[in-house]
Amino acid sequence: MKEISVQELKSWKENAKDFQLIDVRDSYEYEWSNLNGESIPMANLLDNLNKINRTSDVVMYCNSGNRVAAIIDILEQKNGYTNLINLTGGYEAWCVEFEPQRLAY
Repeated sequence: MKEISVQELKSWKENAKDFQLIDVRDSYEYEWSNLNGESIPMANLLDNLNKINRTSDVVMYCNSGNRVAAIIDILEQKNGYTNLINLTGGYEAWCVEFEPQRLAY
């Protein structure tokens, strides 16, 4: 499985790299705080495959990276995706590195 560090993701965002960012956490988690990606909760993901880009890089994240690892495995094995990338450490790693005030939940 491909992975990206929070530092690399920050660089991608700052340099306007062409990629899709998907937050697979539950809706309430996304509403509380997010990284400005598209919200497609894990429970709804398989019903929304048409929303996941198949050509450019797609960075997916959850709180820690564990949910996304399982999702990427399914999407690669059963749905033929080859462009999915797990944000190492997920939302929590982003917050620890760049926005520790967001961790107060």
